[in-house]
Amino acid sequence: MSRRDQNEKVFKSVQYWRILKFVKPYWVRLAVGLIAGLIVGGSLFGSLMLVPNMVMIADGGTVMDSKQYSEQSEKILSTLEAAPDASRDERARMIYSIIEPEKDNDPKLTKAMNSLRDYQEKFHLPVEVGKRDVTLLWPDRRTLPIVDAAGRMTWQFFSIYAVLFIIAWALKSLATYINHYYMRWVSSRVIADMRNLLYKKLLSQSMKFFGHQDVGHLISRCTNDTAMIESSISDVIADLTRCPIEIAACLIAMIIMCIEQNMFGMLGAALCIPAIMVPVLILARKIRQSYRHAFAHIAELTSRMHETFSGILLVKTSHTETREVRRFKLINGSYFRVIIRALSMKLMMAPLMEFTSVSVALCFLIFAYRNGFSVSQMAMLLTPVLLAYQPLKTLTKVINNLQRSMAAADRYFDLIDTDTSLFEKPDAIVLKDFRSGIEFRNVSFGYEPGHDVLKNVSFKLLCGSMVAVVGETGSGKTTMASLLSRLYDATGGEVLIDGHSVADYTISSLRSKIGIVTQEPIIFNDTIAKNIAYSTLGASKDEIVNAAKHANAHDFIVSGTHPLGYEEEAGEKGCKLSGGEKQRIALARIMLKNPPILVLDEATSALDTVTEKIIQDALAKVMKNRTVFAIAHRLSTIRNADLILVMDHGEIVERGTHDELLAQGGLYRKLHDTQFSMDRD
Repeated sequence: MSRRDQNEKVFKSVQYWRILKFVKPYWVRLAVGLIAGLIVGGSLFGSLMLVPNMVMIADGGTVMDSKQYSEQSEKILSTLEAAPDASRDERARMIYSIIEPEKDNDPKLTKAMNSLRDYQEKFHLPVEVGKRDVTLLWPDRRTLPIVDAAGRMTWQFFSIYAVLFIIAWALKSLATYINHYYMRWVSSRVIADMRNLLYKKLLSQSMKFFGHQDVGHLISRCTNDTAMIESSISDVIADLTRCPIEIAACLIAMIIMCIEQNMFGMLGAALCIPAIMVPVLILARKIRQSYRHAFAHIAELTSRMHETFSGILLVKTSHTETREVRRFKLINGSYFRVIIRALSMKLMMAPLMEFTSVSVALCFLIFAYRNGFSVSQMAMLLTPVLLAYQPLKTLTKVINNLQRSMAAADRYFDLIDTDTSLFEKPDAIVLKDFRSGIEFRNVSFGYEPGHDVLKNVSFKLLCGSMVAVVGETGSGKTTMASLLSRLYDATGGEVLIDGHSVADYTISSLRSKIGIVTQEPIIFNDTIAKNIAYSTLGASKDEIVNAAKHANAHDFIVSGTHPLGYEEEAGEKGCKLSGGEKQRIALARIMLKNPPILVLDEATSALDTVTEKIIQDALAKVMKNRTVFAIAHRLSTIRNADLILVMDHGEIVERGTHDELLAQGGLYRKLHDTQFSMDRD
């Protein structure tokens, strides 16, 4: 076996224990469920142990073999020969006196009566046990015969056994309910905790992680995989704690019956019953692997749907619906083939187990018949066998569901074990106040090794000033903003704030001092008020309204276009809002957060002239008394910047003020002339 296969095997085996760790906080409820499971097995065992006494006495006494008949016949003949002159009535009494003691000494009856005496002494029951009857001492004294003249159990006493059997079965039913309820409560709680942990883990991953992951796959793992674990584990935990106990109770009852009835030959047959599970266990491993492939395919389906629906405008305008349907069918067809393969093995389990069970039972009966066991003896042994069949069948489903859930768990823990979160130093300092400035010192960065997006970038930005970065697409402008916010760590050099590397600060304090306004504002499917207050917990309604006013957003919110005003739902990705309205809500969000450092990724490049003027006025308010890092697409918006950096292929090729750069006649002048000539056209 290769090292990879060994690691895979260890990984799979560890998952069981990792899931059990989630159960630990709920051990009290788990203990109640386990105790109920033990009661299920105990009550089943108790009811089974009543069966031999019922069968032994109801069977009508001992069935004598030929030797016993011969001995009794000789005894009767000897007695009659010794009294040749006895009358007919006297001879009848002599014969009865020989036969009747045999009934009184019936070992089955004696054993049953001794069992009753043991119960009476153990539980201090208000009864007196005689030789062939029982006297009840409460509520009044009453004697009940156990057997009639023919040696059969009386109907009155058989009724008592039946009532005891019903009570034991009622206790089993109640315990089964408690077992199922608490076990399913624990399993549902565990799955909820697992889903919470996965969501938290995903949000803690770095931007690099999300750059390499498909959103559809992540959604599938959060929903489909955990749902599969939930649907399986909810039944698995309950049945897994109950079925083995029931099977053990039946098996122990059979062993005890075999020993008490001197049927040692049947003992070996009884011990063969667990062999029924062998074919199930063989198939279980293959089922887990098949379902793991199935979950990978369903993730691919989710990803395909997510991409298509997100880009539905492009699909419609390109008229590629037929092509997308064809691609979806191919992926769906692959999923269908994998799930059918897993389903075929799953469905094979039940008939295979039934065939094995019937074969074992018939071999059991042939062995019993060959060795001359009576019908009553076989009935005693077949009762626990029949009662064990249902939990054995349920256990088959449990193993099947367990393998399916563990296939999903493999994918779940594979994601949990992925850690790309940014490292925060144990002694990280808190950025309380931004006072000095920002410095990029020989900063280099690449998303992939050997492919640098930034190369030895160096500049300083004093507190309260504005730096603008211009350049063609792909020159590294947005990457610089990401490094400032520590969405990524520089692969070379340092980004400093107030003389300390951004890696020295706690991530929460660093990002609380930085506000970002992007070209495509992020709006959630929530109310306008909650979108504005997203970055500021506990903001009051007055503070939200005041921030909206400063961002020139208040008027359109209350104008009547949005009937519910601040409580109006923005829709999926803000679909109920125009581009300008989204930008103003994003600016209001920044105004409310009130960060000292502001990152602007040209917020007006995609807007019409009137809306751009409104946004520019709002931006002027937002930028006031703040340190601004602006990514500029329109050079007209950065004329007043204290420093302009011109980027080309990840390097700063020019720097200076607007007038200085124009005078140099370099790349900035070329960009300026090209853009303004286009504006004039």
